[in-house]
Amino acid sequence: MNQNPKNFLIDMDGVLIKGNTMIAGANDFIDRLRAAGSKFLVLTNNSKYTARDLSYHLKTTGLDIPTESIFTSALATARFLHSQRPEGKAYVIGESGLTTALHDLGYIITDHEPDYVVLGETDTLNQEAFTKAIRLVAAGARFIATNPDASGPSERGIVPGAGALAALIESASGQKAFYVGKPNPLMMRTAINYLGVHSETTIMVGDRMDTDMVAGVQSGMDTILVLSGITRREDVNYYPYVPTHIVNSVADIDPYDYTYLPED
Repeated sequence: MNQNPKNFLIDMDGVLIKGNTMIAGANDFIDRLRAAGSKFLVLTNNSKYTARDLSYHLKTTGLDIPTESIFTSALATARFLHSQRPEGKAYVIGESGLTTALHDLGYIITDHEPDYVVLGETDTLNQEAFTKAIRLVAAGARFIATNPDASGPSERGIVPGAGALAALIESASGQKAFYVGKPNPLMMRTAINYLGVHSETTIMVGDRMDTDMVAGVQSGMDTILVLSGITRREDVNYYPYVPTHIVNSVADIDPYDYTYLPED
């Protein structure tokens, strides 16, 4: 057993919760992290909701995760834009999670000569808004999308993700988006800096090989794949990279004893 506990970046959907239900043992896992003094962030590519909204949602499932321990692709996107062009202007298609993150860092949301067109998940597929975004991008506005996910989960089934919506603007404008969220290592480095830790002392925990695991590998972190979400054990063989560990769920993870984890 190691003397010093690891720090953790933890995906949310399929790892801590499924829809409105907590995955068995997730609350005990978080309690173990707190008892060990591990620093952790719950990560999500979903940009629709603010960290405060997500904290409340997690609480309704039985998980006590404070706002400051939740990091979204919207927050990563806002920090990226602020680092590139502080207090700039953006035309935004997205929900409150994205607009709030941008406003909080001094961005002006406007359709008048914006520096950026920023796209996130949205519940409203408004043709006029997308047409305006296409024209602004074609005219020279830089195109940013919060994440490349083609689809996302909902209680009624899959819904279009930011990646699918970005493809529409890309195709019509002829300009490719820059995607900030996972698997871009930029989001991982931004989260690590936000947490104040180092990649060598941090583990990425997730349920997807194509986002969570590859983002962890490219960021120089150890990785733990949980089988409580999308990826099945047999799927791992189809990828050129492998997780450091594979476990059934976060219930199997000990923040101290991370050199050996059960795989059955």
